[in-house]
This record gives sequence, C-alpha cells and structure tokens, in this order.
Amino acid sequence: MKVLLAHTPQMRRDYYGERSLNGLRAVADVKLHEGEEALDAAALVRAAADVDIIVADRMTQGRGEIFPQLPMLRAFVRCAVDIRKIDVAAASAAGVLVTQASAGFVQSVAELALGFMVDLSRGVSRATADYHAGKAPEVVMGRQLAGSTIGIIGYGSIGRYLAAIAKVLGMNVLVADPYVTIDDAAIRHLTLDDLLARADYVVCLAIANAQTENLIGQAALARMPKHAFFINLSRGNLVDEAALSAALRDGRIAGAAMDVGRAPDQMPTPELAKLHNVIATPHVGGLTPQAIEHQSSETVRQVAKIVAGEIPVGAANAGHWTRRPRP
Repeated sequence: MKVLLAHTPQMRRDYYGERSLNGLRAVADVKLHEGEEALDAAALVRAAADVDIIVADRMTQGRGEIFPQLPMLRAFVRCAVDIRKIDVAAASAAGVLVTQASAGFVQSVAELALGFMVDLSRGVSRATADYHAGKAPEVVMGRQLAGSTIGIIGYGSIGRYLAAIAKVLGMNVLVADPYVTIDDAAIRHLTLDDLLARADYVVCLAIANAQTENLIGQAALARMPKHAFFINLSRGNLVDEAALSAALRDGRIAGAAMDVGRAPDQMPTPELAKLHNVIATPHVGGLTPQAIEHQSSETVRQVAKIVAGEIPVGAANAGHWTRRPRP
C-alpha cells in the first residue's frame, strides 16, 4: 500500500523523525510532502490521489470535502491526539478509518509546567533578558513552590502526573474536574470557582471542546488572588484572551505563562505573549525526542495494522470502516 506522509520537511524533522520514517517505509510505499506549507484541502486531494493511507501532522486538516474525492483512501492517520481538525463524520460516511495517537507527552508537558512555575516565581526569564540587554536586573523577592498551592484544571493523564510531582515538592494540590473521582486524601477536589480563589498557580489542562470554550474569562480571572499566576498548557480556545490581557495589564493577576494560544498552529498570540508579565513558548510542550517518537512510532504500528486489514489501537470510527482491506 501507498502512504502519504503529509508533514512538511520541518514538521517531519521535528515531529516524526528518521527512525519512524524508516519504520513506515518498512511496511508501506511512502510518499513525502516536500512543500514548506501545510497542505490545504485542494492540495491534499492532489497529493493523496494515488495513496491508500494519509499520515497527517497536526497542521493538516481532514476536511469533509476531501473524502469523496479520494476513492482510493482507506485511512486517515493522525500523528497527534487531537482529531478536531478531521471531519470524522464525513470520513465515516465515505468508509474511511480515522485514527489518533495516544498521549506520549505527559511527562514532557508536566515538566514544562514546573519550569513555568519556577520562572514566574523567580523571574528567570526577566533577569536573563535584562542581562542579555546589558541592564542590571531588578532584585525581586520570589516565591518557593514548597508550601504554595497549585490548582489543576482537568485531571487527565497530565494533571495526575503533575499532581504527583507537586505533592513531592511539598505543594498543596487542588483539582477541578467534574468528570473524575479522586480518592487521594492529599488532593482537594473543588469546584472551579473555589480552586481559582485558593490557588497560587492555576494550571489549565482541561480538554478543549464546545463546553470549555472561553472557560477562563473575565469572571474566572476575577476570582484569582492578585498574587496568583495562570498557566495554559492545553489549548488556546479555553481562554478569553482579551480578558486575560486586561487582567495582566491591570495587575489583577501577577502573571501568566502559555505554550498555546489562538495564533495558527495553536501558538501563543504575539500581542499577549509580549506583555511584560507573560512567559510564552511556541507550542513546544510535547517537543522532546521521547514524546515525539512515542506518537510517530504509534502511527507506524497503526499503518501496519491497516495494511493487514486489522483495526489498530487508536481507531476513532472502526464501525464505519468499509474501505478495510481484506486480511
């Protein structure tokens, strides 16, 4: 079978890697996208006209109109957890299997959360920027994590891992998640309103969907103490950025850190990222060799299963897979 790896060369280097590419070539005939821009719908249809499987990075959308135009396509394999950019209903109607990767970035993202908390508390980035600019940094009293309170919004795999680390560091751990039961006596399970009012560090790890759109807005930010920091490592659409910008500019919260935002590819919005009390990174929470290889190698295993006519782990619509090869 023939596979289109839709990553641009840069995305292929950063988010796929030679080992997984060689693994993919061992199970299928691989066609590479060599353009510097992500394939739009029309370009994807042209590039995938003669392939059986698309392996797509997070920038490549699986719009509904592509599936009827690709009669040879058997599967759309996403090298990411988030499949909101794939029209799964349209794929199902066409009999195309959609798969997603599992979260291989749990440790990587949790570690970045810790780095953000230390940086916000101790002014690491601010002092470094001043030294680089030839200025003497202002000496400011910091906050230690031990004895402070972390509020984790969303108690999924990253939230649980981060909570465990925070406990070891001697932090008080609060969690807001209406969909889980927590049986750890060292963790307080609160409503979102109560968590916001009590936490020194609010770490947003909630799932992004229609219900959580602008979850952190003016009312939520108003509940946070003036000394508190807000950290977003989930998705940009969880935050009302105008409200966050106003809270930061007016000093109603002490600062924020973000690895995501509403700019393209879920990057932090430059206008927000440039504020003096903001730390921002360009969506690199999961950009470590271990995290990337976890997801890219998983797509290799998924493709191998699809080629064999078997349903792979990570299938999102297996019941609608009518273009399934015969085993």
